[in-house]
Formats: sequence, C-alpha cells, structure tokens
Amino acid sequence: MYSRDVGRRSLRFRPTERQIISTEEYTNMAKKIHKIGLKREKGYLYYIDKQGDVSRAKMARGGKKGGKPTKVQKVGVKKEKGFLYFIDKQGDISCAKMVNA
Repeated sequence: MYSRDVGRRSLRFRPTERQIISTEEYTNMAKKIHKIGLKREKGYLYYIDKQGDVSRAKMARGGKKGGKPTKVQKVGVKKEKGFLYFIDKQGDISCAKMVNA
C-alpha cells in the first residue's frame, strides 16, 4: 500500500487488477514469427512495412526532418488482421493480438 501526506489528509494508492500483470501473462503476450537477429543503429525507426519486410527511416530530431524509408531485410511476413507486428529487443519479428481489433 502506498501513502502520501497531503496537508491534513493522507491519500492511499492501491494498484488495481489492471495495473498488476503477472510475469506469466506478460511473457505469453507476443510470439516470435521470424528470427532475423537485426542489429539496430541509433537514430533510426525500424518497422514492418506493408509488404512484410523490415524497413527503417531516419527519425526527425530538433527541427530536422526525417528521412525516406529504406528496406533493411526482405522477409515477406504475411500479416493477419487483428495482430500487431513489431521488431522485438532481440531483433526478431514478433506479433501480438490487438485488444481493440
């Protein structure tokens, strides 16, 4: 239980069920689709494009415009409706079911 003094009253904060995520649920949220082991460079945004390949674009910083996207690796992932496809921390392509789809 968390508490904080505010004047004469004391506010108590309790995490709700939505805020508490067990490690078992968290690890089972996404599954790996392709293992590619992508090495990332700083200053670039990496994503899965419409063709299912890995692309990158220079990120806009401090008034400078971003760059045009370039293909990094051709994979050809077939995307299913209702899933979010992304590049995970290991540099592999993973997908997770979207909640509001």
